[in-house]
Amino acid sequence: MKNNTWDELKLEKLQDLWKQGHPISKIGDMLGVSRNSVAGKAHRMGLPKRTSPISSIKKEKSSDEINNEITNENIPLKIKLRGVQWSRIKCCWPEGDPKQNNFKFCGKDIFPGRPYCDKHSLLAYTNSRENS
Repeated sequence: MKNNTWDELKLEKLQDLWKQGHPISKIGDMLGVSRNSVAGKAHRMGLPKRTSPISSIKKEKSSDEINNEITNENIPLKIKLRGVQWSRIKCCWPEGDPKQNNFKFCGKDIFPGRPYCDKHSLLAYTNSRENS
């Protein structure tokens, strides 16, 4: 078990090691106290707060890098498609890969009686007599 007694020498060492930026766990090992004891004492002494190593790494990354990580994540298709706009009165011709974030439907006014606009109706519906 670690010694939890704080004397003047330990308090000075804590302050010095804290200023040097040592990890809290390492300071605890060096002083013979627990990590929680170091954190609590540092707080009561009013030493500056430490940022999490994880949040420090995120701050170092540019916002573009973070946005790329988010857009390139393997998000399930059903969740990606939640944001796709679709309407019964607009062309529902798919544009792009449904597994990509830029997927959408055409969205132009439909040809009466069909789910597609004029352009996409011509692509979707062919007459067998036209091919002969």
